[in-house]
Amino acid sequence: MDHSPLRWGILGTGTIAHAFAHALQAAPSSRLVAVGSRGRESASKFAGEFGSVSALGGYAELLADPEVEAVYIATPHPQHAEWAVAAAQAGKHILCEKPLTLNRATSERVVAAARTAGVLLMEGYMYRCHPQTAKLVDLVRNGAIGRMGLVQAAFGFFCPFIPGHRLFANALGGGGILDVGGYPVSMARLLAGAAEGRTFAEPVAVTGAARLHPAEGTDLHAAATLRFAGGLLAQVACGVSLELENVVRVIGEEGSILVPEPWMPARAGGSSRLLLQRRGAAPEEIAVPAAHELYVHEIEAFAAAVRAGVGEVPAMTPADSLGNMAALDAWRAAAGVVYRCEGA
Repeated sequence: MDHSPLRWGILGTGTIAHAFAHALQAAPSSRLVAVGSRGRESASKFAGEFGSVSALGGYAELLADPEVEAVYIATPHPQHAEWAVAAAQAGKHILCEKPLTLNRATSERVVAAARTAGVLLMEGYMYRCHPQTAKLVDLVRNGAIGRMGLVQAAFGFFCPFIPGHRLFANALGGGGILDVGGYPVSMARLLAGAAEGRTFAEPVAVTGAARLHPAEGTDLHAAATLRFAGGLLAQVACGVSLELENVVRVIGEEGSILVPEPWMPARAGGSSRLLLQRRGAAPEEIAVPAAHELYVHEIEAFAAAVRAGVGEVPAMTPADSLGNMAALDAWRAAAGVVYRCEGA
């Protein structure tokens, strides 16, 4: 098996691209070799922060670079599909920032392109690769709280409205459901699957509502209920203009688990914690040590899968992404969130 560092190119130069580039510097398995932007000046400025990195003027130029084995797509949401398909056709492995695309139908085309090209595709829900999430799944699967009945999960923050900003603009796929709502939905599906001994489960019904921006029609904050077979319910919420209690509560017939930092556990490395409360027993704090900072776990999982020649990363498979997109589609439909570019 090839043990050389996986050579990465980053497509985009925004905030999340910077965070990923810093993580690449700390990842034993990987090396950043190129960055592409819509303008060479932006790419040059970005590359200058990270040492010996090629600055390429244009995303197509990045995909044509033979030094690049894998790409991290960090563009605004509506551009994910176009460049993920192009990356697959160029023979590059793909880690795409969430959401994979704007909806399930478009995501299916991306998955099909990756499968046809024989490249690895993963959607960037980094928390899925962290040891804390694996420990949570083990607790549920092993019956630590008995039969699970309810999952409560939220991810929301406050940002003042900024015209044209990606968090709000309809043309950029703005709103909370796509930006952060996928986190609690993916967690609910993950835990529903764990309760059944599977990797994930799909809800049989999704209902929801949202407060929409009057001009953009994107969701400022939103809530939904997911109902799973067997009676499990999940209450999820998200927002880009409302700071929420960003925790996960898993409630079973024999106890509960609180996850204080579900989405960014021990972001800089070190231990995170889960709080287990069994009925009639003293609360138990479970420390979960981590070998790396948050994003490095994602990078290591992806690189290991590439070098092993397997078709997917177990922590977040394409089938899992498609199921998540279907649930987000249903939430958006119930809330009345419509992106004009989807009808183009």
